[in-house]
Amino acid sequence: MAVSSESGVSRRAVVLTALASAGIAACSSGTSDVDSAAAAGGGGAGLLLRGTTLPDGRRADVLLRDGRIAAVGGGGAGAEQLDLTGYLLLPSGVETHAHLDKAFLGRRVLNPAGDLDGAVDAMKAIAPTMTEQDVRSRAGRAVELAVRHGYTAIRTHVDCNEGTRNRSLRVLLDLKREYADLVDLQVVCFVGPVSGAQGAAARALLDEGLRMGADVVGGLPYEDPDPAQAAREYLAAARQYGRMVDLHTDETTDPAVLSLRELVAETARTGMRGRVAASHCVSLGQQDPATAQRVAADAAAAGVAVITCPQTNLFLQGRHDPTWVPRALTAIDVLRRAGVVLAAGGDNWRDPFNAVGRADPFEISSLLVSAGHLTPEDAYAAVSDRARAVLGLPPVGLRPGDPAELLAVRAADVAEAVAGATEDRAVFHRGRLVARTQVTAAVHRAGAAQPTR
Repeated sequence: MAVSSESGVSRRAVVLTALASAGIAACSSGTSDVDSAAAAGGGGAGLLLRGTTLPDGRRADVLLRDGRIAAVGGGGAGAEQLDLTGYLLLPSGVETHAHLDKAFLGRRVLNPAGDLDGAVDAMKAIAPTMTEQDVRSRAGRAVELAVRHGYTAIRTHVDCNEGTRNRSLRVLLDLKREYADLVDLQVVCFVGPVSGAQGAAARALLDEGLRMGADVVGGLPYEDPDPAQAAREYLAAARQYGRMVDLHTDETTDPAVLSLRELVAETARTGMRGRVAASHCVSLGQQDPATAQRVAADAAAAGVAVITCPQTNLFLQGRHDPTWVPRALTAIDVLRRAGVVLAAGGDNWRDPFNAVGRADPFEISSLLVSAGHLTPEDAYAAVSDRARAVLGLPPVGLRPGDPAELLAVRAADVAEAVAGATEDRAVFHRGRLVARTQVTAAVHRAGAAQPTR
């Protein structure tokens, strides 16, 4: 795949070795024999990760074989070995909410207003230029960046509308197959209002997208003329095709908007517990405590998960409030106390909806610490353990038998990993090394260079 020279990343470099010097990442086409063996999965005897630090502080060798963790603290005879002394071994990151079809459009189209409406208008203006090759190039670059940073599963929403129809969806379904060796990609068919006669065209696009192979039903019921009917339509499509649901829900600080209640009620009515996620839910954070607690309790009882997107919502919301600017996150503490599965996603990466975004689980974790008041450990769980649960993926608890979906980062503990977010990482998908970045830094004192790690 051709990748923009702006990224400096080729697919071969992602799978092999990336070198960074003085904080500036650069990819190398070369690789060590050890990394080559690890990228091959270590052969039949497996791959032994030597000297890792586990999240509980223990030092242990970890054996990977046949795509799973085969042993912790023992075994490994005849296995290829990769020295990860000084690295913290974690479950890999899971991106619950991306828009790969829009990634890196920020330089091509501006959003002068900086808000959600301005971003939507900017996308309408640029949509005719988003050819299949354009989407393929940008989305591929985004996938590779995310893998390098430690994501081994991504759920991406893909716009499907009357203008572009399912053109971008076709591209992302192709990329899902092309990148299967690096990442598990879930593709969401994201359509507009579906209720009534005016929603018939969008509903038809949704059916077409699901027949094409989209994994998840997506939409935005809070902007539908009839949110309750929209929830019924989205969930009916999911039941018909045997899919999961992930809906953009109440992405506004207006407390009068609370379509989450209709989605929760329909989920409970249809028995789709554990298969429905509500993304954003910003207005829930603007409710009085009693209302928020009641809705959160209902969501927990119905088994509706919530995905908060701190970076993009902090960027978009509150721009027209001169004082008392809302934090623009969902009611994180209320949801957690109620027992709702709460995960987090990066949402948009450098496009009209978000001017920044590194496609990095530690970036989102850090924002959850500073803006959501979570501990570093809980924050990382929101982009790993709980994110896996939302996507319906098996858990990774660093136990024998668990999937070998892992991220090794040079850090002593989770707090240091989240705070420092060093690029010095090794990423494993299905037991195979799929990305490696090694960082060399030097501090130059007077008269001498003193290397540091």
